[in-house]
Amino acid sequence: MSLARRRNRGRSINGIFLLNKPLGLSSNQALQRVKNLFDANKAGHTGSLDPLATGVLPICLGEATKFSQFLLDSDKHYLSTFTLGVSTETGDSDGQIRGERDASSITLSQIENAVETFRGEIRQIPSMYSALKHNGQPLYKLARQGIVVEREARTINVFSYKILAFRPGRTAQMDVEVHVSKGTYVRSLAEDLGELLGCGAHVSALHRHVAGPFTDDQTVTLDALEIMRENIEPSGLDDLLKPMDIAVADRMAVDLSPIVASYFQLGQAVMSPQAFRNGQEGDIVRVFREGGDFLGVGEVTEDGKVAPKRLVVEGA
Repeated sequence: MSLARRRNRGRSINGIFLLNKPLGLSSNQALQRVKNLFDANKAGHTGSLDPLATGVLPICLGEATKFSQFLLDSDKHYLSTFTLGVSTETGDSDGQIRGERDASSITLSQIENAVETFRGEIRQIPSMYSALKHNGQPLYKLARQGIVVEREARTINVFSYKILAFRPGRTAQMDVEVHVSKGTYVRSLAEDLGELLGCGAHVSALHRHVAGPFTDDQTVTLDALEIMRENIEPSGLDDLLKPMDIAVADRMAVDLSPIVASYFQLGQAVMSPQAFRNGQEGDIVRVFREGGDFLGVGEVTEDGKVAPKRLVVEGA
């Protein structure tokens, strides 16, 4: 195999890069930029942000992609601005205006009462302009063709919904901070609130400042990454990567002796005193070889063993 061909494959590098996604790029566009800058052979992000949105976008490189689902399943925190009195096709300011209604009579008291409806466990119908799929096609692609399909309401949890500021007017604006479970669409929160208030609404700004265990202050901007890359080889960026196991840092850790670890890596369920004493059947645990090497995640079985669920391929 030629050197050029090997270079096209990219480097085998494992870890999580915390990007502060800029305005105007899709999550996939941002992902490809990061992948190229690291010269990585494999990459995946952990929860889409629309071009309108900015903020925390964890990008998994190499073997870390095996654990991206755990970050997808984590809670998220957003800061957002809702514009009242204007509804759009997409539920955000990137879409064409669908309707305008005078919002000057809307008061902060009305908003506070309406917001209470959306706190806690609620049912939410996903936007047609979401990445969810219908018969293999992303909903947003169908929506762009003028096709609307029925979407089933899903149970989500809005743990916190704070009104930070309200600016009244014919076209009013409100700043909010929300802490939500996976699968929550902030644009749907805005649209549903506008519908309840009778004036329509859309998202005009959106910033994700917490994603699972990661926060804004841990992120690196794309501009900063590109400037660093101008003067160094891709390997010079590796210190920016978080270890793979941070994706499952909230799970119980299990240490295996080298011999037991070798059986675990071969796909066999193994006995673990830690899992037997402290685990429950079905628990997902992070598994280490004594000495610190992260081997992957396992599931506690009925008899207290740990069965492999996602394994790190060493040397990959």
